[in-house]
Amino acid sequence: MLRITRIAPVLAAFAAAVLTGSAAVSQDHSGTTSPGGYRTAPVMVSQVGGSAIVGGTVIPYKEITVSAQVPGRITYLAGVEGHRAETGEVLVKIDDANVQAQRRAAISQISQAEAALRNSYMQYSRELYSPRVNSVTGFPGMGIPATFDQFFTRGFSEVMGQSDSGLERQADLYAQGVGVDQASSGLAAAQANLEAIDATLQDFQAAAAFDGIIMRKHIEVGDTVQPGMPLIDYAFIDYLRIEADVPVRLAAGLSEGMLVPARLDSGGGAIEARVAQIYPVADPKRHTVTVKFDLPVGTSGGPGMYAEVTVPDASVPTQGQTSVPMEALVWRGSLPAVFLLDGGKPSLRIVRVGYPLANGTISVISGLVGGETVILSPPSALISGH
Repeated sequence: MLRITRIAPVLAAFAAAVLTGSAAVSQDHSGTTSPGGYRTAPVMVSQVGGSAIVGGTVIPYKEITVSAQVPGRITYLAGVEGHRAETGEVLVKIDDANVQAQRRAAISQISQAEAALRNSYMQYSRELYSPRVNSVTGFPGMGIPATFDQFFTRGFSEVMGQSDSGLERQADLYAQGVGVDQASSGLAAAQANLEAIDATLQDFQAAAAFDGIIMRKHIEVGDTVQPGMPLIDYAFIDYLRIEADVPVRLAAGLSEGMLVPARLDSGGGAIEARVAQIYPVADPKRHTVTVKFDLPVGTSGGPGMYAEVTVPDASVPTQGQTSVPMEALVWRGSLPAVFLLDGGKPSLRIVRVGYPLANGTISVISGLVGGETVILSPPSALISGH
């Protein structure tokens, strides 16, 4: 929704006061005391341009949709819409009995791999300190008793070049070393398998990535889900934003960090919203730019509410806008008026007023030109000219 207002009443963000002529612009509305005992204040004048009111929607500062990563049945849901969760709290669980069984089997495989590695180290140590080549029981040879074979037969075999005990010992030691490496690789593979199962188990539950509330839930306990299905919408709403589609012509006058007036559908007066993000690309069909505005902390309202943001319209020339403190207004029937202090005497002046401003004043469309002095909180018995 877009409503354009020409020379619109300037709210707080556009009341960059420019003094004109003899119009004394003051931000202090407490007033001064005149010789007649009246509290007075000057009529303020500010140079303002056009503005446009752009409709938008209140959104959370941060919102995510939690989707299923694995198929299964929902076994746990943290709560209903509005449930507040802290960082790390489990929001949804999917039945993981089958994967838990795989994890127990993987732990058993790790135990077996550790036992095989210990045995490999023992065999390597045995070969290192007690080589098989020197064992009297390792070479039966030619029916001769083992001892005779160890001391005579092997000696003749090495002299004749038919064997080399040093090379045989080196080969046996190398073989045991290969056994240690294979056992280490088996243990590493078993541990990697367990880590893969643990990573899979994390997909069976969703934890809160930040403090927030459940905005919407798409499932109930007992539902069967498939990968990619949305489970819940989760958001951080301690800070709120307004998202609005601003016409390109108006977006050109905005910059990040700028303060602009805004009004929420929940009621209340105008508030200041800060331009937080301006999208770099315009919508090619609607020719608008998405802009996000940060709202003050503690703003009453919630996500989904309608909101309006007043943005400057550079295409409208600037003009002077007069305003007076709210307490200067009196009503004569249905007509608003103010008492001017003219020559030390009060003078009633009928005015046409616009909208209240954020600084405690109200815009005056006609009846004043600036530079006059108005009486604040005039007595009900005050008469013009007396």
